[in-house]
Amino acid sequence: MSKLGITSIQARPLRVPLLEPFVIASGTMTETRAVEISVTLASDDGQTATGLGEAATLAPVTAESDEAILARLPRANALVEDRRFGGLREASALLDLVASGMPVFRAGLEAALADAIGQLAGVPVALLLDERAPAGGFALRTDITLPITRDPEHAVRLATAHAANGFDCFKIKVGKDRAADVLALRAVLDTVPGARVRLDANAGYSSADALALLDALGAERARIECFEQPCGKKDLAGMAEVTRNAGLPIVADESVANDADLDDVLAARAASGINLKLVKQGGLVDAYRIGMRARSEGLSLMAGAMVETRLGLVSMAHVVWALGGVDFVDLDTAFLLASDPYDGGWTARGPDLTVHAAPGLGVRARKD
Repeated sequence: MSKLGITSIQARPLRVPLLEPFVIASGTMTETRAVEISVTLASDDGQTATGLGEAATLAPVTAESDEAILARLPRANALVEDRRFGGLREASALLDLVASGMPVFRAGLEAALADAIGQLAGVPVALLLDERAPAGGFALRTDITLPITRDPEHAVRLATAHAANGFDCFKIKVGKDRAADVLALRAVLDTVPGARVRLDANAGYSSADALALLDALGAERARIECFEQPCGKKDLAGMAEVTRNAGLPIVADESVANDADLDDVLAARAASGINLKLVKQGGLVDAYRIGMRARSEGLSLMAGAMVETRLGLVSMAHVVWALGGVDFVDLDTAFLLASDPYDGGWTARGPDLTVHAAPGLGVRARKD
């Protein structure tokens, strides 16, 4: 491929209402808070392509806001003028310059850039990340998230509706009120007997509360596949205590954004797995790289997202594809939205997702 240059970076707010409030231990959302980023590339041999990426914010988990990302746009366009690069990894230094200190913006920008490069090269983004990735598309199966609720009947209604659509694995948010969390968990487990559960406290518990919640489930504890971020982001001692005593996989999410964080988690033996997210790792390339490193250290992998549309989820699915799969797939938030502003990228049949082998990401904004 000849040298490439960015001719424009454009962005617009990406607001899509949720079907119901998304309640986690650290906050509540009623709509997506993201920015759609489009990048137009031109090659030295005269080819052009425009790619799309999603920069999804989730206060207080992400320090960036969508307003801050939009405000950076004029400076970003000025910084890319007259700069040339040969491919996605060669563009890394430019991305670091343009989105310095803004991993969410960098993630959306890199996804859009990868989409455009993939279109020009005629290959899916997964093969840009790892040319050894299987060609022809990739299949994965996701869980579906149930938000925190103090009403067990509400949790049961949600779980029953998702089960009717084929979902048999629920990621259940906990971390605000242990007693209420136990009631909701028991209600779901009783109502959907074959269901598997992944817990996510979003850093809301102490180690004592996390272990007490598991103890309160009794024999039903065997149906818990993993427990994500039970304790605070910096509470690695608490995370390690849960890891030692839970008897099931403990996945670090908020605790691992970069290599230094991964070093700390490994040193403290604070988790048996990590959750990869584009906006945490600052883009596809580093999410893939950190995933490969964590796997080499014997950790399990989860692929997750913020509250993202199809665009962001397909981007993360290409990382999963490049990795050859992960242990836990949590790419479900598009199914929690009141509408879908995009087409393409994957085919979804309930929890079963088939990522398309189209050049780039294959996702495009709907015309209607």
